[in-house]
Amino acid sequence: MTLLIHDFIGKRAFAPPAVDAFLARHGFPFVEGRTVTFVYRGHADSVELVHWIHGLESSMAFQRIAGTELWYLTMDLPERSRVEYKLGVRRGPHHALIRDPLNDRIARDPYGANSVVHGNGYHVPDWIHEDAFARRGELVERRFHSHAFGGERGVSVYLPARFRPSRRYPLLIAHDGPDYVQFASLRNVLDNLIHRLELPPMIVALTASADRLHEYADDERHARFLCDDLLPELDRHYPLLDDPESRGLMGASFGAVASLAAAWRRPGVFGRLLLQSGSFAFTDIGHHNRGPLFDPVVRFVNAFRAAPGRPAERLFVSCGMYESLIYYNRSLVPLLQSAGMDVRFVESPDGHNWENWRDRLREGLSWLFPGPAWAVYE
Repeated sequence: MTLLIHDFIGKRAFAPPAVDAFLARHGFPFVEGRTVTFVYRGHADSVELVHWIHGLESSMAFQRIAGTELWYLTMDLPERSRVEYKLGVRRGPHHALIRDPLNDRIARDPYGANSVVHGNGYHVPDWIHEDAFARRGELVERRFHSHAFGGERGVSVYLPARFRPSRRYPLLIAHDGPDYVQFASLRNVLDNLIHRLELPPMIVALTASADRLHEYADDERHARFLCDDLLPELDRHYPLLDDPESRGLMGASFGAVASLAAAWRRPGVFGRLLLQSGSFAFTDIGHHNRGPLFDPVVRFVNAFRAAPGRPAERLFVSCGMYESLIYYNRSLVPLLQSAGMDVRFVESPDGHNWENWRDRLREGLSWLFPGPAWAVYE
């Protein structure tokens, strides 16, 4: 029991005004060093913390303070951690999964929103917010025919501020690009890092797939789409640098698999890869137990481990320490390095989510595509 709860119980001030005052005095979840206290107020038969920290029980029960409708849970929270969660509240036969009513900090994703708790030392990066001094890049929508998939496809293209047709630009293709913009502030990140000279002015193609779990899982058509459909389409309309070191792929989860698989199938096309929380499941023996959607991923990663080749020259790999995928990513990095690729690997005390991927963008992008500022500071 934390000192905070111990002090409250010791006063035995359980009348509603005293509870109101207690909740008003303290923000929740309440972080004390490496300990965090979650509190819920309301009628319930049980309350639980539902989180996505691999290695802990997926739900952890709250205790009720006798004589009140206050429930609490304490747990260890390492420094600089960032954890997304919900509360499971049961009343009779009814069970609801809700955001924490005492916590206004939320993170959004394509499936909704979660509550968030920050450990000591974690700070939301300042470079994710719109900067009044940074000129805004432009987003242009394009439609084109894909021979690989046999139909029309769309792409959003980020053009940097002060775009000029008379100069040539590096190209980055972002899998799930619209989600990166909506949930990971990618447009602000690009505007700000280019403004701060941490990135060169660059063109970023934001792709998306309505069938990503199949197309991104080492589908041979996807490599053809990127190299034979999208890249020529962009090259026809925009002044792109034509060397592999100026072309990159990025993605998270299955998007990271799509990036590595495409570069592996077409070596020498993309020289830079940003791989975030890649779903790089493999097997040394037995079955992977991750369901049939992972079957083609496992076949690809097993084949890649057997003969990695040199799909790119420089790779930035990141993964959250609280993800079930951390083992696969840790195992992949030495293989990439042994094949002669320049690899930077970053682990973070976070999970499999968009804000974790957002928080790694500055380090990853500026290492893969360093702007003029890094030539000065390094």
